[in-house]
Amino acid sequence: MSESTLFPAVACVQFTIAIGAVERNIDEAERLIDEFAPAPDTLLVLPEMWATGFDYDRTTELGRRTPEILEAMQRIAARHRAVLAGTLTDLPADGGLPTNTLFVVGPQGVLGRLAKQHLFTHWHEDDYYRGGAASSLIRTPNGPLAGLVCYDLRFPEVARQQIFAGGRLLAVSAQWPASRLDHWQTLVRARAIENQVYVAAANGCGLTGAMAMAGHSMIVAPDGTVVRAAGVEATVIGCPLDDALVDEQRRRFYPAGDRSWGTADRDKIRTLEELHPVLALIRRAGCQNSRIAFTNGCFDILHAGHVSYLEAARRTADCLVVGLNTDDSVRGLKGPCRPVNSEADRARVLAALGCVDFVVPFAEPTPLRLITALSPDVLVKGADYREEEIVGAAEVKAAGGRVVRIPFEHDRSTTELIDRIRSAS
Repeated sequence: MSESTLFPAVACVQFTIAIGAVERNIDEAERLIDEFAPAPDTLLVLPEMWATGFDYDRTTELGRRTPEILEAMQRIAARHRAVLAGTLTDLPADGGLPTNTLFVVGPQGVLGRLAKQHLFTHWHEDDYYRGGAASSLIRTPNGPLAGLVCYDLRFPEVARQQIFAGGRLLAVSAQWPASRLDHWQTLVRARAIENQVYVAAANGCGLTGAMAMAGHSMIVAPDGTVVRAAGVEATVIGCPLDDALVDEQRRRFYPAGDRSWGTADRDKIRTLEELHPVLALIRRAGCQNSRIAFTNGCFDILHAGHVSYLEAARRTADCLVVGLNTDDSVRGLKGPCRPVNSEADRARVLAALGCVDFVVPFAEPTPLRLITALSPDVLVKGADYREEEIVGAAEVKAAGGRVVRIPFEHDRSTTELIDRIRSAS
């Protein structure tokens, strides 16, 4: 028997979320689902933060209730032999900021989860949550499930990655405001059309706190046809899904599978004079909302510790600039036998990393001139440095920026690697 690739049916649960009122929200969702009486194996998509709303001052308190909310989702799923998907606060074990996580729950418990990647800074979500890593498909007994959380809908590459990996159904869990209803309707259809995928987009409705939500949950077919659409009232909309329709659309052409490599990594390597106007354009295009991070190093023999560090540095902002010591600068710091790899080679390897946006060489012993010229929003350095030891920290903070110290995940050292190579030979 072949593996399932698509849920037989999908539904969107739409209602007004009462901020902080967990029991009330669970009762309302359960009432609507019971009245709808879904067929077995239906996927039921709930709005974003459906059980709690965004109650920022009580984020941690309400996050501690996530396990009991997941139990309620499992109970409802078991009663209807269905699967539920909706976002909740996911508290990390390390005590850091939580993620806004889409949980997919079946009769046996949690089937998978994915965290919201793009936080809505306009509503200060980034002050209370952290963004998630790139989302992989959630494997379910009814096939792979792709997912987006609200603001992620505006980033087509997030859905495209999941569809290329095998997704045929995209669940969107949102609290989208009424003031941007036309954007909601357009973007939901766009994600379906460009990926030739079913999209089930569940939204809140009515007043959530002082904010009017748009409602208008939608189920859209792979050709962009709106199969079901809600209005502004609490309701459940649902329909069967046709796996053959997905195949029919994709046989003719399949944009998600046409993945030519068009990135010119060498273009990331810039001089300070070249980079300055480029960053000015990036900032101006984003009305100063696009944040620039800066870090620096020799990066002589790139290893796993470097890569993990640079990925973490990139997560602190929207663009990462890496200052790279020139060959003469490295010799002054490390001795006459270094670097092992030339400046051009080191820059080329760094530029090939997806987390690095620009590489700019500098010849001075420290990157202070670069930092003051570029004025990054975030200055990143390893946690082995105290803040007062970090070159440029005072200047960045005086300009309104911040300093982030990142611990190394891997115990790796270029010097140790070189010693091992020498001893082996």
